[in-house]
Amino acid sequence: MNILFITLKLILKGIKYRFYKLTGISPATEILSLEITQRCIARCIMCNIWKTPHDNPECSVKEWINLLSARELKNLKELDITGGEPFIRNDLPELLGNICELKSSNLKKLKSIAITSNGFLTDTILPVLDEILPVMEENKLDLIIVFAMDAIGEIHNKIRNFKNGWDKLNTTIQGAIKARKKYGNLIIGLKTTILPVNINELDSIMEYAERNNLFTIISPCIITKNRYNNTDLENNLIFSENDISKMIGFYASPRFLWSYHKDMLVNFFKNKKVKKPCSAGFNYYFIRSTGDIFSCPLIKANLGNFKNSPLKEILTSKTAKNFRKQSGKFKECISCTEPGLERYALPFEGFHYLKIMFKSGGKNFLSLHQHMGLDKYF
Repeated sequence: MNILFITLKLILKGIKYRFYKLTGISPATEILSLEITQRCIARCIMCNIWKTPHDNPECSVKEWINLLSARELKNLKELDITGGEPFIRNDLPELLGNICELKSSNLKKLKSIAITSNGFLTDTILPVLDEILPVMEENKLDLIIVFAMDAIGEIHNKIRNFKNGWDKLNTTIQGAIKARKKYGNLIIGLKTTILPVNINELDSIMEYAERNNLFTIISPCIITKNRYNNTDLENNLIFSENDISKMIGFYASPRFLWSYHKDMLVNFFKNKKVKKPCSAGFNYYFIRSTGDIFSCPLIKANLGNFKNSPLKEILTSKTAKNFRKQSGKFKECISCTEPGLERYALPFEGFHYLKIMFKSGGKNFLSLHQHMGLDKYF
């Protein structure tokens, strides 16, 4: 893939994005986050998902597959499976297997499935990897597994409120690394939530990632009524000026290939506001375990439930249209440091990614482009 091709595509994408935003018209969906359960065995100090009543309804495998069979999702390129703890569902292998079957029909453009896990269910996770990776490899699908790691050792256990959690997580990661040697379609990373209690642990996490050849997603905790339902914890999660200074120093490290994200965060720490493109509600949607659809996981604006209404009707509704027109103007947008939403937006919004290309130069840009796995959007 050459620079000229990407440049022309980004110019076209930039024009299209502004048309979609102006009119509110629904473009093709390229990414979905499926929260398949709100059940979790951790009791994290920054999240209240685990407090959700366990008798809350969860979409069945059949319901998820019916959703993914919708014509409106034929352009899907990435699928994110999250929770709660996804591996707590015994039918996760069945779900993944059925998604693989859809690869030959409705999901021909699907390139990868990502699963976020706390890594505590070692005896469940590793057998699932051995079971599903060969099937996914046959269907030319990458499996990206992201393990939550907030410190090395006891501090991680305190944050996750789980006895011996670090040891279990490390055992799971090392088992996954062995699986990676057998299956070329397994990509492993770490997701760290920065909190006042683990500010001094970030370098150790980076060193662990480098030793084990793992990518990293390291970003400050987010307060939201929707995804994490943690607004009552806000006072316990406030960063001091000293914390902010340490984070700025951490992100200034030359270790980070994702320069745009670290520059955005440093600017946020200094100016208390985020200014970046967003494609939530355009090419991306978040779907709760109940079937409720949201344009953005952080904003509590329910578009409808796919079990009750046709997907096309939900995505083209007046509510969804108004959300797209107001994108970037919600109060949650001002403090959004969610790296996933940023990554999805760059190739879709076009012009910001084009600026990165001009700033970094062709060779460095192509390296970043591949590192972030954004080639699938071109």
